[in-house]
Amino acid sequence: MLFNDIAIIDENLDYKEHQYVGVIDGVIDYIGAKAPVDSAKYGEVYEGEGKLLMAAFYNAHSHAPMTLLRGFAENLPLQAWLEQKCWPFEGKMVAEDNYWATLLAGAEMLRYGVVSFSDMYYHTPERAKAVADIGMKANLCTSPIAFEPKPIQEYPVFDEMEDGIANIDGMADGRIRFEGCIHAEYTNNDITAKSVFDWAKKNGARMHVHVSETKSEVEDCRNRHDGKSPVQWLESLGAFDVPAIAAHCVWVDDDDIAILAKHGVTVAHNPASNMKLSSGFAPIKKMIDAGVNVALGTDGMASNNNHDMFQDMYLMALLPKGNDLDPTCITPKEAVFAATRAGALAQGREDCGLLKEGFRADVCVLDVSGPSWCPVNDMLTNVVYAAHGSDVVLTLCDGEVVYREGAWPNIDIDRVKAEVVERTQRIQGELA
Repeated sequence: MLFNDIAIIDENLDYKEHQYVGVIDGVIDYIGAKAPVDSAKYGEVYEGEGKLLMAAFYNAHSHAPMTLLRGFAENLPLQAWLEQKCWPFEGKMVAEDNYWATLLAGAEMLRYGVVSFSDMYYHTPERAKAVADIGMKANLCTSPIAFEPKPIQEYPVFDEMEDGIANIDGMADGRIRFEGCIHAEYTNNDITAKSVFDWAKKNGARMHVHVSETKSEVEDCRNRHDGKSPVQWLESLGAFDVPAIAAHCVWVDDDDIAILAKHGVTVAHNPASNMKLSSGFAPIKKMIDAGVNVALGTDGMASNNNHDMFQDMYLMALLPKGNDLDPTCITPKEAVFAATRAGALAQGREDCGLLKEGFRADVCVLDVSGPSWCPVNDMLTNVVYAAHGSDVVLTLCDGEVVYREGAWPNIDIDRVKAEVVERTQRIQGELA
C-alpha cells in the first residue's frame, strides 16, 4: 500500500503534512515528502486527504476474555470485585469461551487502532488461536494463582506453561509470544513465585505481574514479608532478572521506582481501571523522570469496559495534572509514546511502535476531517485530547489490513457477538 499525500506522526512523534509512506512485505519501506519513483511496486494507493497516519497502539496490560464480564462486576472495591464477582464467573468459563471472548476483544482493539496486546489469563491455546485467526500480535501468559507453598512444577498449570513455550511462543510467524507470569504477590507465595521466575529465566521468557495496585496490597505485603513492598519482594525472588511488565504500580514509593528503573521494568499504566476500582493515581511522572518505561494498558473489561486506547491516553495525560497540581506534567508526546513505542518495547518488539523506515508496518489511519479536529493548532495535542477510537478508519498489522471502515477481513463479527452473548448468558445462568 502507498499512502499518498497524507499527514503523519513521524518517528520522533512530530507532525508532518503532505507525506508519502510505502508499505511492502510487512515493512515500512519508504517515508518522504515526494512520491517514491517506484510507486507502482506498493500496489494500492490510499489517498490521504483529511487523514492522519501514525504508529498503531500496543496495549501493555489486558485480560482479553473478560469481554464476557463487561458490565458484570460494577461499583465494587478491588478485593470484593475479584472474590465475589470475577473469580466465580471465571470459574465457569470453559476453554472455548476464551476463544470467542478473545476474538471479540481483538475486534474491538483493531477498531481502535490496537495491533498487539500483552494478555494475562487462562486457556492460552484458545487465546493464541484467536489472535492468529484475526491477524494480530500478542504476548500471552497464563496466570497462576498459587496459595500452597510448592514449586510451580507441582501445579497442573505448569503443563500449560510448558506447552506455551514449546508450541505457542513464535506462533503466527512470530506475532505471538509466550511469557512467564504470576497473578500477584497476594495470590502467590515465595516458593511458587521463585520457581516461576526461575522457569522464565531458564526459558528466556519475559515476565508479567500485577504490582502494588492498591494501598492495602502494599501494606499486607509488608506485613507478610518483613517490611518488603511488592516491588522489593519481586526483586528479591528474581522476578526482574528477565524483562518484565509490572501492571498498575499505583502505590509505589521512590525506592520502588528506583528498583523498576534499575532493572528496566516496564510499568503498564491503567488509568481507567485504577480510577474505576478506586485504586488511586500512579505516580507516572516520577517514573518517567526516573527513566522507567511507562506503557499504557486498558486492563480487562470488568474494570474498564472498553479497549479504546485513546480514552486511556487521554486519562494518562489529564489525571496527573490534577492530581499533582502541575499543568506541565505528562506531555502529549509522552502519552503517545506510552501508547505506541513503549508498549512495543514492553513486548520485546524492537522494530515496532514507530512510523519509521525499516520498522514493521503496524499503523493506523485516523479521519481528522471532523469538527472535533478543527482547528489544528497542534496535531499531537488533538490526538491526545480530542481524538476517539471511532476516528480510526484503517488498521494494518505487519502490513496486512485487519480493520477497514467498519469491516474486519478475518472476523465474522456478527457470529462473534452472538457467541459471546450466548456464552455470557450461560455462565450467568449457572451462577444464579
